[in-house]
Amino acid sequence: MAVLQSRLDQLEMRRQAEMNAEHTQSLIDINFGSQIRSYVLHPYRMVKDHRTDFEVSHPDSVLEGDLDGFILSFLSASLDKDEDADL
Repeated sequence: MAVLQSRLDQLEMRRQAEMNAEHTQSLIDINFGSQIRSYVLHPYRMVKDHRTDFEVSHPDSVLEGDLDGFILSFLSASLDKDEDADL
């Protein structure tokens, strides 16, 4: 039973290592220019989501937590992407 338990533990450790390797491969490098959103406060005022190209011209409300437009645009873009993948 001890040999069987050790083999099961080894299999589980190998499976977790493979999952971790897949996860680290899917991560992108975090460099300048890879941000999700840009906040411009001067000379003009705008917040732009680079994933969906959604723009808002009142950054104060976004900085105070009004992210509904960004959330909805991301969800609709991800739904559109899923529908395109199904075709």
